[in-house]
Amino acid sequence: MTLTSLLPELAAHETGSCLVTRGQTALLTYYREEHMADSLAKINSCTKSILSALICIAIDREILPHWDTPISTFFPALLQSSDKRKREITIAHLLTMSAGFRWNEFGGLNSFPVMTKQPDWVSHVLELPMADSPGTVMVYNSGCSQLLSAILRQASGLSTAEFAERYLFGPLGIQNYSWETDPGGNHTGGFGLKLTPPDMLKFGQLFLAQGIWEGQELLSREIVQQALKPALTATAPVQAEYGWHWWISEITGETAAGAAVSLPYFYALGFGGQYIAVVPGLEVTAVVTFDKIKRRSQQVHIFRTLIAPLLLRTL
Repeated sequence: MTLTSLLPELAAHETGSCLVTRGQTALLTYYREEHMADSLAKINSCTKSILSALICIAIDREILPHWDTPISTFFPALLQSSDKRKREITIAHLLTMSAGFRWNEFGGLNSFPVMTKQPDWVSHVLELPMADSPGTVMVYNSGCSQLLSAILRQASGLSTAEFAERYLFGPLGIQNYSWETDPGGNHTGGFGLKLTPPDMLKFGQLFLAQGIWEGQELLSREIVQQALKPALTATAPVQAEYGWHWWISEITGETAAGAAVSLPYFYALGFGGQYIAVVPGLEVTAVVTFDKIKRRSQQVHIFRTLIAPLLLRTL
């Protein structure tokens, strides 16, 4: 059975696009409407994984210091905080969502919607009370991503989008994109980026190739491996391990011969079922986008429940 057998189901779920490749060879190319191949898709929190790559590039190029550097280097006001734990927060803690801020991404007093209503998003996050010691608990937090975007801008002297154009989008041939900013001019670190599905696929293929694109090293193999190393276990918004703004899990199923199999994979996940998934053991990269989110409970699982089982049967 080939992946093209999924076309009726993808259409039934009102999938916007679904692209699957093995290496550079297309296994499935689906667009609900032909123009979607060239149209910008709202990738939501997949933005976080793009930002992570930019932070990796900045560390590789020594534009940013080592990931264990305290963020008070960039936000010295934290040194005056009455809570000493804020002085311990590092770049890595932001990347692994373990900074320790009291935060509820999906509601409550310290939530993502509250941040987006502030005149200064960065100060708002930095001034939040602490709930945990840095590095101990993963709490999904788009505020951490916003701090990373601000740090990258401060360290490089470029906006996050300009940095991306120079070191990531340019080499990948990504020209068509849109990226929101906060009131302070920082590009949104946790959401707000729009890319075409083929360009999302390029990004996943870059990480499948351990940072190499058309013979050029955009990210070092060492930092790619660090970014994809499970750091902490998360329970929300999904149950999985979490690395540097990447989700890390396993796909399980049966081979064509009926043998049980489990393969590790990593993925970027955006609200409403946006996916960039990479299965190194199969050399597979997959992209799923949706522009209709009324049935998101089904959309979020398109890769794991529909695509992954068929991929495993190719073994």
